[in-house]
Amino acid sequence: MFGFGAKTIVGLDVGSSSIKAVELKKGRNGIEAVHVGLEPLGPDMVVDSMIVDSGTVSTAISKLFADTQIKQKAVATAVSGHSVIVKKISLPSMSDEELAETIQQEAAQHIPFDLADVNLDYQIMSDDTGSPTMDVLLVAVKKDKILNYTNVLSMSGRTPAIVDIDALALQNCYEYNYEPAPNQVVALLNLGASVMNINIVKGTTPLFPRDVSIGGHQYTDSLQKELDLSFEDAEALKLGHKIGTVSEDVKQPILQQVTEIIVLEIQKTFDFFRASASGEHIEKIYLAGGSAKVPGLIEALRQEFSLPVEVLNPFLRIAPPSDGSASGMMEENAGQMAVAVGLALRSFETL
Repeated sequence: MFGFGAKTIVGLDVGSSSIKAVELKKGRNGIEAVHVGLEPLGPDMVVDSMIVDSGTVSTAISKLFADTQIKQKAVATAVSGHSVIVKKISLPSMSDEELAETIQQEAAQHIPFDLADVNLDYQIMSDDTGSPTMDVLLVAVKKDKILNYTNVLSMSGRTPAIVDIDALALQNCYEYNYEPAPNQVVALLNLGASVMNINIVKGTTPLFPRDVSIGGHQYTDSLQKELDLSFEDAEALKLGHKIGTVSEDVKQPILQQVTEIIVLEIQKTFDFFRASASGEHIEKIYLAGGSAKVPGLIEALRQEFSLPVEVLNPFLRIAPPSDGSASGMMEENAGQMAVAVGLALRSFETL
């Protein structure tokens, strides 16, 4: 959304549990991955979508770029959480010039922050010729939130080219890979460690982007407390690995409790959506994020919503590097790479 001027850019997703980087290029047969990498972060480096330990995170970014041999300095990153407001507003039809002049005034009615404290951007979503109204997507992010990320990027020797919104980067990834039909309504869920990005999309139009302060760390915390495990062991157990003598019978009820909380939050969002979007019905759920791998989660979503649910594949239409260097990484961590791929796709203006 907020561009700073650059051509080829690396998608860099700074999450609570890891940093993901993706570099893409246009090849003969479409878009190819050049470099793909992931660098784990320890707990409490990024809290509530704010980078707390700038030095450690900037070092991790530098290490990730060195390990993956990414030379490109310009990056696109994304933010989410309480400091991010995304709203669809309906305005009387007007020219681009008129909208540019009035958008601050309109935004003041919808943004719960002082406009002097935010970066504001907008995009016309519907512009039917002859219609008396038009839909505009309004995005506001607190300036200190953007500085929190861009300062760390600068510390690591990178140049911030674009700051996007996680939910919209997720949509960008979905659009390119799945080429949705104009009237198809789907829910995109990115279940990260501490935040879940939800974006209900119709075709290529975001109908209901929302961030929920819940994530995969809740599984880890519960396993740690209930079973007296280290953070690392709880993380491994959460993702289906065998740890010591912990049996499935002991682990499963703990995971199930957290899954029920997450499903309830998704249900609330879907209820809000149905109340505000008359006649629109969600047809399918795509799940992304590191916690998409938690055993039982996909089955719980299918059962609760009676909808098809599948893990979003961010590399469905993206070829792996020709040298095969990242093929394993792309398969093993596909769910986690969706936002980074969506950001890297911003390199191609035609998309």
